[in-house]
Amino acid sequence: MDILIKVVQFFMSLSLLVIIHELGHFLAARMFGIRVEKFYLFFDPWFSIFKFRRGQTEYGMGWLPLGGYVKIAGMIDESMDTEQMAAEPQPDEFRSKPAWQRLIVMVAGVVMNVVLAFLIYCGICYHWGEPYLPVEDAQWGYVWSEAGHELGFEDGDKVLSIGGEKIEEVDQIVNALLITSEDREVIVERNGAEHSFTIPLEQLVEMRQQGGYKNMYAMRMPFQIDSVATDDARAAGLLAGDRLVALNGAELRYFDEYKRELPALAGQSVVLGIERDSADVVVAREVAVTLDENGSIGVLARSPFVARMREYTLLESIPAGLRRTGEEISGYWKQIKTIVVPESKLYEELGGFLSIGNVFPDEWDWERFWRTTALLSVILAVMNILPIPALDGGHVLFLLWEVITRRKPSDKFLEYAQMFGLVVLFALLLYANGNDIYRLFIK
Repeated sequence: MDILIKVVQFFMSLSLLVIIHELGHFLAARMFGIRVEKFYLFFDPWFSIFKFRRGQTEYGMGWLPLGGYVKIAGMIDESMDTEQMAAEPQPDEFRSKPAWQRLIVMVAGVVMNVVLAFLIYCGICYHWGEPYLPVEDAQWGYVWSEAGHELGFEDGDKVLSIGGEKIEEVDQIVNALLITSEDREVIVERNGAEHSFTIPLEQLVEMRQQGGYKNMYAMRMPFQIDSVATDDARAAGLLAGDRLVALNGAELRYFDEYKRELPALAGQSVVLGIERDSADVVVAREVAVTLDENGSIGVLARSPFVARMREYTLLESIPAGLRRTGEEISGYWKQIKTIVVPESKLYEELGGFLSIGNVFPDEWDWERFWRTTALLSVILAVMNILPIPALDGGHVLFLLWEVITRRKPSDKFLEYAQMFGLVVLFALLLYANGNDIYRLFIK
């Protein structure tokens, strides 16, 4: 059932993104009087699931869910309709229109995906708000996993900047470490003083490949009792609100320190140093308590962190949506630039349909669905504008050449470029989905 929910969300999102993208090309073409012969969701080699004709356009749904397309008359595209191109150009064909009109038709799909992402982010900000964790909340620093310690972090470090970029929100740390093609200089506040160290790119690559970025850090917090859960803890005199500050005479003030030390003392009697607020005075005292077989004191810790949410009115959601769209475009473009640097080895993390499908939750959550769809819309826009023949960006590149030089590339050249682009795209498709299969069954 969980897999079915993922699959349904994946195809709902993919279908929406494809239709919106192709609708951009369709509307722009029709605006300039260009004939559109087909408008298809998914590809239809040999046969289609259904189709119908309205006016000059055949609408349908193919069986191969690798995207979708509009077949614009007089244009060399993935259909490779060379017979039509050999005929005399007609006034309502793409090739008969001015270069600036053809350019608008080609960028319209990307523009529509950006607009869709913007509208979704506006809706998310207005309806759900925007969760965030400012670094000021991490007033006691962070607790690091083994992978974090290997990179050079120490428990209690407050991260100030990575790679020269100031860290303003807690969740920025991982991306700042992952998306890079060079060594990373890290500046932290450690024991009240600034400390800097450099993490070599090779070490960052190894960390990423081993999944060390998962749960790499958590905000550190003192051990304050939220509630007393066992009779033994109550009998020892522990109360809600007490702050644990020492264990068997050794100063320990943070929850992670007790989590690390107590299991080794399971079943033993220990002496806890506590601080208790009483009549505006902090009282220090010691209590003896016997740990259970798991090393538990028998209390629940209180988190001092309060969930933060930026809330927006309808008007405020517009600039918020625009900002979020810009951040996602900038972030994904940075990933693309990092992928093409061989030393980063980020290309090894490329994934296909399984990776995309796994981004969706295994339970129905409209907020996560729309956030994921908006991100995928940004990814589709950025990928399509890349200057690769067979993608929109390839067509745009040739049209810009025509606008600048006033010389149109020959149809034969465009045919060969389209064939080359299709080979590149299919190779990337096989590589990305091959990575999925490798990770699923072998790695």
